[in-house]
Amino acid sequence: MLVDILVSLALGALAGWLAGIIMKSNGGLLLNIILGIVGGIVGGYVFGLIGITFFGVVGTIIRAVAGACLVIFIVRLIKK
Repeated sequence: MLVDILVSLALGALAGWLAGIIMKSNGGLLLNIILGIVGGIVGGYVFGLIGITFFGVVGTIIRAVAGACLVIFIVRLIKK
């Protein structure tokens, strides 16, 4: 249980960091973790709607990065 939470946080931080680089967003570690976790949820939902599934750690990171990029994009649209 604790290991699963720590792995989720680590993958979330990695995905958020990668999304921040891709989208040229400058946030701290906490924001990266939050973006990665929310991105994983959003990415899972969006890819599920279009019928694409990812397996394994690499697939999870790809899904979370894509979702986090989408979240950053939407937040930027709302801020304008």
